[in-house]
Amino acid sequence: MRAQAMNVAGIMSGTSADGVDVAIVRIKPARRNGVSRPKLTLLAHEAFPYPAALRRAVLAAMNASSISTAELARLNWRLGIAYAEAVSATVHKHRIKLDLIGCHGQTLYHQARAADYAGRRIACTWQLGEAAAIATAIGVPVVSNFRPAEMFAGGQGAPLVPLLDYVLFAHPKRGRVLQNIGGIGNLTAIPAGAGPESVIAFDTGPGNMVIDALAQQLFNKPFDRNGSIAARGSVLEPVLRTALRHPYFRLKPPRSAGREQFGREYAAEFLASCRRLSRKPEDALATATALTAESIAQSYLRFVQPAMKNQPVDEIVSGGGALNGTLMARLTRKLEPLGCELTSTSRHGLPVEAKEAAAFALLAWQTWHHLPGNVPSATGATRPVILGQVTFV
Repeated sequence: MRAQAMNVAGIMSGTSADGVDVAIVRIKPARRNGVSRPKLTLLAHEAFPYPAALRRAVLAAMNASSISTAELARLNWRLGIAYAEAVSATVHKHRIKLDLIGCHGQTLYHQARAADYAGRRIACTWQLGEAAAIATAIGVPVVSNFRPAEMFAGGQGAPLVPLLDYVLFAHPKRGRVLQNIGGIGNLTAIPAGAGPESVIAFDTGPGNMVIDALAQQLFNKPFDRNGSIAARGSVLEPVLRTALRHPYFRLKPPRSAGREQFGREYAAEFLASCRRLSRKPEDALATATALTAESIAQSYLRFVQPAMKNQPVDEIVSGGGALNGTLMARLTRKLEPLGCELTSTSRHGLPVEAKEAAAFALLAWQTWHHLPGNVPSATGATRPVILGQVTFV
């Protein structure tokens, strides 16, 4: 199929489970230096918090040890309706005609590495959000369920954002590290002048996930706005040192993480460790914030810096964590001595909370044109594959 220009809406709801981001992107086929690199123009971005009841249902289902099939079926349909409403509101506000939609869905479980189950060793992933609800409501095809094809090709199914990172940010003379800080932190590293086969990408560890859990439990707030609570606390260094010995941080890329590693059980243990040293709740938030910054910095130092070969490096941050001033200040102190110049995607024309939604718009465009969407060097897949399934109207 010959590639064509399209208006594509990307829908993203991440591991923070705080709501839905919709990015509408104009995507045109293009080639640069003999490499296919579509041209993307952001037309609109809107964020929609989950209603309280829906967020409670999502959090209860994530990595749950026990939940009814009826609850899962209802949640799948309810999320599809929420996604459809978010896209509809964005389209009506900005008066844009859509050609296609890409929906990541809400991850309930992601097991990137094979484990024994029912007599076989399998990896698996599951994202909810009924695509037919979106296609019917909006009247255009929907690409969804992106991760399984990648995993059956031997990859970890994550991260899938590196294609967008490469298309938008690869630079002939500067190394680029795209660090997203959502519920989980993930990075894409692109050495100066590199082709897509040289891209490095992996999940760095907890992003906002532990910070948010403690803010909710200790202060009854959904998150620590601008890191203002953490700024009043002190980092509990023994807790931080112990946390950084978590087995996940010793894994070499490709690697991916989620609530299975850093969800409510982890947050509860982390808080208990903090309370053994301090009864001041601000100290727990400060330590969780330091854990995110340190794990990102250590990931860069161990796995990315050698590939950059002493080239100048732009560390370009996105996600909700980019709005946390305390986190960004600590990250700056850790990365600037390593030769990184910190900016945000907003400085490059892409709002920090829009990038992942825009990525799934691009992946949907790729799928529609029968083009692969994964970056095997990032995920460990044996080959490039076409991602997702298409639901027609």
